[in-house]
Amino acid sequence: MSIDFVSSAGPSLGVEMELAIIDPGSRELVKGGHELLIEMGAGHDGGIHPKAKAELLQSTIEIITGICRNVAEARADLAATLEEVTAYTERRGLLLMCAGTHPFSNPMLQEITPNDRYRRLVEEMQWPARQMQIFGIHVHVGVRSGEKAIAMVNALTAYIPHFLALSASSPYWMSHDTGLASTRSKVFEGLPTAGPPWQLSGWAQFERFMDTLIAAHTIASIREVWWDIRPHPGFGTVELRICDGMPTLREVAVVAALSQCLVHSMDTLIDRGHTLPVPRAWVVRENKWRAARHGIDASIITDDDGTTVPLREAIPELVEELMPIAQHLGCAAELRDTLTIIDRGPSYIRQREVVADGGTLIDVVDTLVAELRSASPLPRRLPSAAPAANGQPA
Repeated sequence: MSIDFVSSAGPSLGVEMELAIIDPGSRELVKGGHELLIEMGAGHDGGIHPKAKAELLQSTIEIITGICRNVAEARADLAATLEEVTAYTERRGLLLMCAGTHPFSNPMLQEITPNDRYRRLVEEMQWPARQMQIFGIHVHVGVRSGEKAIAMVNALTAYIPHFLALSASSPYWMSHDTGLASTRSKVFEGLPTAGPPWQLSGWAQFERFMDTLIAAHTIASIREVWWDIRPHPGFGTVELRICDGMPTLREVAVVAALSQCLVHSMDTLIDRGHTLPVPRAWVVRENKWRAARHGIDASIITDDDGTTVPLREAIPELVEELMPIAQHLGCAAELRDTLTIIDRGPSYIRQREVVADGGTLIDVVDTLVAELRSASPLPRRLPSAAPAANGQPA
């Protein structure tokens, strides 16, 4: 099967953000996405809103940008759609938040969006699909060819722990602290075509691999290959799907800037005749686990001798390396904000602070709702006088 790759002229940018719909009384996930999207789609072609989409669960709504030139444009695009969605949810008395997981809702109680593709997915995969009560950030960066896309996918796997540590926002699952920074990443790996991408030699091998998966009825289309990083032929992009849902637009802008700068850097290297490095598969998987477990405090393996470097050192070094590219692309401020995330702490740290300071998991949800509204992480609050037992919902 020949798969056409729609070439992108430059490092264009697109961002997708999965939002959770919250009941204001219980702070549980609540269905509403299906009806909300019908209402929002009125007046648009085919009754479909161009920038607000359904997801597997009715408690989720995804907002997406158009094709953007830079990070500032993508952030403004997301902010405009978020404002529109918020107006509809407020009218219905609902709240919104964005994090890798909901701290205490039960995935088995969530309702599937009425869609034939989603029904087939759940029927085929059963329990793993029913656990997909997770939320992520996806970043698309335009590239000019499928060959380049495959080379970049291979090379970008070295940065999976960087993205995962910065975005990690899912320490809680069904009212329990899992001990992980990113529970979402491990839940998602329950799907058979999720996780780190297979390392492929080029576009022809990618086409052959997709042929095999479709012929074997492993997937119905290449849309069902949910790798952490994948080529998206129809968009002409490399899509980075590693990140947990991030509570603030400021943090989303950070991973968008990091994505665009890395892809542009690799594109330039290829044009100059360089071959991009491909990390060993076992190192990719081990480093992803370390970031999922320890977040920003992980140390990652850098060579076959087992040499490690703390992510708290590796990420600032990467920012410094990419800063000239960020200045060229107009996203220096957003890339520099990477250091702000490290200093304040990614969301998994901030969520645990709420509980450590005497709050409950309901307070965690309230903080996530407030952060989405404010577009920036909140400062640490003062501890309350009466800590709740185990941080459970009241």
